Amino acid sequence: MPNVTVGNIRLYYEIRGNGPRLLSISGTGSDLRRPPTVFDSPLAGSFEILAYDQRGLGRSSKPDIPYSMADYAADAEGLLAAVGWDRCSVLGVSFGGMVAQELALRCPDRVERLVLACTSSGGAGGSSYPLHQMAALSLEERARRMISLSDVRLDTSWQANHPESFQQLMDQTMARLQFGADEPGHQIGARRQIEARIGS
Repeated sequence: MPNVTVGNIRLYYEIRGNGPRLLSISGTGSDLRRPPTVFDSPLAGSFEILAYDQRGLGRSSKPDIPYSMADYAADAEGLLAAVGWDRCSVLGVSFGGMVAQELALRCPDRVERLVLACTSSGGAGGSSYPLHQMAALSLEERARRMISLSDVRLDTSWQANHPESFQQLMDQTMARLQFGADEPGHQIGARRQIEARIGS
C-alpha cells in the first residue's frame, strides 16, 4: 500500500496510467476503495494519474482535530513533493475543487492547468450546498437529498415516473453513504471534512 507522511498526516495514494501528469482531488467522502474513481473514467487512458484519499477519508489518517482548506491544500502540495512531481495538471471535483483552488493559490508554479468540476469558490459569495445540514437526516432522506443535488433532472416528478430506476439509485446511494461507516475514525474524518467546508 503506497503511503506518504505529509506533516503529521499519513496519506494513501495511487499512481496509474501513462501520459501527462494529472493530480486528481476527489469530492466529499470519497475513498479510492469505492468505485467509480478517476481510474474508472475515460481520463485513465490518457494521463498518468495521481489520486489519493484525503485526510479523514479512506486509508489516510483521520485525526480528530479541526481541518481547514489550507490543511487540505498543504496535504496535496506535500504529496506532490513526496512523489517527485514538480508540476502537473490538477483536476478538482466538488470538495476537491475547493482544495484545488487553494492549492493553485498556494503554489501556482506546481499547477500547469486547473480543471474544476461541480465545485465552488467557497466563502460568502460562492459557498456550495451546506452538507453539514444533512447530518441529522435519516440515511434514506440523506440519500434522497444527495440524488436530487447530484442531478437536478432527478426531481420528484422524475422519481415518481421512474420508480425502478429511482430505487436502484437509492440503493446505490445508501450503500455509498454507508461504505466504511464501521471503520475506526470514519465518522470523525467525515465530520471534520464537512466542517472544513463551512469555514472555507
